[in-house]
Amino acid sequence: MTARIKLLKYLSAFTLPLTMAIALSLGGWWSFLPFVYVFGLIPGVELFLKPQPINLTAAEEALAKADPFFDWLLYLTIPTQLGFLAWYLISINTHAFEAFEYVGLVLSMGIMCGVFGINVGHELGHRTKNHEIKLAKIALASSLYMHFYIEHNRGHHKRVATYDDPATARLGENIFVFWIRSITFSFLSAWEIEAKRLKKKSQPWFSLHNEMLQFMFIQACILIGIAILFSIQTMAFFILAALVGILLLETVNYIEHYGLQRTLKENGRFERTNPHHSWNSNHVIGRLMLFELSRHSDHHYEASRKYQVLRHHDESPQMPTGYPGMMVMALMPPLWFYVMHRRLDAISTEVEPTAT
Repeated sequence: MTARIKLLKYLSAFTLPLTMAIALSLGGWWSFLPFVYVFGLIPGVELFLKPQPINLTAAEEALAKADPFFDWLLYLTIPTQLGFLAWYLISINTHAFEAFEYVGLVLSMGIMCGVFGINVGHELGHRTKNHEIKLAKIALASSLYMHFYIEHNRGHHKRVATYDDPATARLGENIFVFWIRSITFSFLSAWEIEAKRLKKKSQPWFSLHNEMLQFMFIQACILIGIAILFSIQTMAFFILAALVGILLLETVNYIEHYGLQRTLKENGRFERTNPHHSWNSNHVIGRLMLFELSRHSDHHYEASRKYQVLRHHDESPQMPTGYPGMMVMALMPPLWFYVMHRRLDAISTEVEPTAT
């Protein structure tokens, strides 16, 4: 298989907006199609597929890093997300749907906000080029979660797998409690991180230099703009879709580090973040749909690595299935605890810390 053919597999991520197009075009029970696709069909198929832990060769990795296709594919998700968001808002504003259709469309647009909004914003937010950072913020704005850019990059990556990190799920903590804790304290943490940055620069907290104030202003303008252009009701449906996207992101946060903790060393510092501090999944469909987010161990081990070259590490704890299936399992706490606590018990004596 040539390198060019190999990279075309990431186009499969665009099957999600295809299902969204069907949902918006046909309505009725078709409005649930993206939801059924992501949380029904994909988890069902991945139960029967073996994970693929194979890494790129050095030559393949060099080619993948140099190939602009991967970057342009990410860039393409931004107009795709904004286009479908506009289509969704226009549909909500101009059609009288049945109650169940509204539910289906909110869930479906929410999945778009989570995958093509926050997830892509996460990937681009780790880049250093100015235009990519701007695209990341646009993607996050489409889900009203712009503060994620600050908290994730300067908070979560520093404190991951510790009790100081709001986005790390604690052993025995159920998903619903985690949602409240992570959303609340991640937001507060972003304000604190930005205030400290401004203080170091001797700049006032209440100023145009404060990115959190910028983000809140931008998001308020988006909501007001939708209300003026469409209606208050349409604005409410946008908020609901964004909330679904936010809960998807926080569910991903929950499964990525559940029950994993870094060791506090004698000098008062935590050990370096290593591959065994993140749950990993090599199930290929979930990997492609989320631009390799499920190879999360390598992402935290070396956050600057682009999605197309993320690696499998033998020492990283492995999920029993892909991210979509694990997210469904997380919503059933008794089943989640039953499966994951046994996995934690199994790896507790097998994982040897990497040298720090």
